[in-house]
Amino acid sequence: MNVKHGLITVSLVALVAAAAVAQDTKKAADKPAAAAAQPEFKLPPGWTAADMQACIAAATPGAMHERLAKDIGVWQGKNTMWMAPGTEPLKSDSTTTISAMMDGRFVKLEMAGEIPGMGPYNGLAISGYDNVSKKFTSTWIDNHGTGMSIGEGELSKDGKTLSWNYKFNCPLTNKPVVMRQIETITGPETKTLEMYSPDPKTGKEYKMMVIELTKKK
Repeated sequence: MNVKHGLITVSLVALVAAAAVAQDTKKAADKPAAAAAQPEFKLPPGWTAADMQACIAAATPGAMHERLAKDIGVWQGKNTMWMAPGTEPLKSDSTTTISAMMDGRFVKLEMAGEIPGMGPYNGLAISGYDNVSKKFTSTWIDNHGTGMSIGEGELSKDGKTLSWNYKFNCPLTNKPVVMRQIETITGPETKTLEMYSPDPKTGKEYKMMVIELTKKK
């Protein structure tokens, strides 16, 4: 769906919702005033009721959004990072706060910590589940770069592992690369994030970071 089509879809959904509210309040409101405030909704030329229902279904949160909502809360992280293969690991602590956005359609992840020798670290992700592509989606930005990472994720059949592929531009090669992230549930209130990225010097993938997360009660 292109941007223009997407904007039309959002507007149509909003109009349908507004029309429904107008119908519910019709008896309590003055009829001439209600008609003036809310014009009659009509489908665009060529559109069918099925088209409208497809747009509504695409915009309605479902089971996968409930899966994302389970992470809402504050998580304490134990981080281990390798700058390159074979280097000594850098260890640090982090705090990740996850909250709901857009009436449960997305979640916002805010991470705060410190990278030894590099100073404070702050990251922000917006994640969701696209009902059309049937995939999890995410964006990531932080204060250690000016680029934006774009990710797509798939959930394992048992619901315990969420595998992501994030695309970003490598500052050493000046080329786009893919970072894999494996998110594994390890307990009722614990999970582990493992991140793998190509070594910019050799092109071979290596484990660049592990974060062990525990949800605060």
